[in-house]
Amino acid sequence: MRIIFMGSGDVGCPVVERLLAAPQDELVAVVTQPDRPQGRKLQPAPCPVKAFVAGRVPVLTPEKCGAPEFVAQLAALQPDLIVVAAYGQFLPRALLDLPPHGVINVHPSLLPKYRGAAPIQWAVARGESETGVSIIYLVEKMDAGDIIEQERVPITPYATAAELTPQLAALGAGLLVRAVESIRAGTVRRLPQDDALATRAPLLKKTDGRLDWSQPALELHNRIRGFFPWPGCSFEWPRGSEKRVKVLKAIPTSGSGEAGTMISNDPRHLIVACGSGALQLIEVQPEGKKPMPAAAFLNGAHLEPGDRLG
Repeated sequence: MRIIFMGSGDVGCPVVERLLAAPQDELVAVVTQPDRPQGRKLQPAPCPVKAFVAGRVPVLTPEKCGAPEFVAQLAALQPDLIVVAAYGQFLPRALLDLPPHGVINVHPSLLPKYRGAAPIQWAVARGESETGVSIIYLVEKMDAGDIIEQERVPITPYATAAELTPQLAALGAGLLVRAVESIRAGTVRRLPQDDALATRAPLLKKTDGRLDWSQPALELHNRIRGFFPWPGCSFEWPRGSEKRVKVLKAIPTSGSGEAGTMISNDPRHLIVACGSGALQLIEVQPEGKKPMPAAAFLNGAHLEPGDRLG
């Protein structure tokens, strides 16, 4: 089959690698996002997928994939199937109807749970004990198409979204190969989703990472794991300033006190009271500085029991 791949993020790299290696299929083009400003100097740089396939396959970078001239450009390539993974744009009906075998998507969640742009992060942040990958047909409603393949993966209590991402990307690439084989053979199975069970995984914002100490310690622990490395969870310090301290690693622990106050007398342990229980900070990163053990921050900030963080 003639296949077009559409994707931008890291999750897409193992998928496009498997497509390039498939002897029965021809990857005729990769569609990805235009170069965007990155880094401190905000220099234009390619997304992970574009950098990964450079020189191996034609790459197209439309600002809007639904533009009529771009749809016509893809139609001229005569694709049999379009594969999507972490592309970052909605596909219009004109693209969904273009290939005779449809458009399929690699989505890193157990659909219908966590439909949206950040399924890995929200599954961890909400304390799920498992996640997975679903291969689905794309329809105009977000992540609501029929399921072709699905496999589960456990989430350990201290796993971060960053640690889960490559694992789910590799799993998704393998499931995609099975899905493409079944489509080619005409044996593909389609399982409709139950919309009543759907949950959302919206695009992350910087404000999602602001720590609210009035929440239970376990919930904050999960958000720190889920939102690492971006947007990162942080608190204000010094109080009254606009500077933030990111919490890179923490563990729930016993303890009580006014939410947001330090409750440990041990200079080696930075423990903060929460709405329920307490959170021991293990590793932090003050704004403009490198990551450091929480004990080093504790000593440098001259914190004492009863002091409020943010």
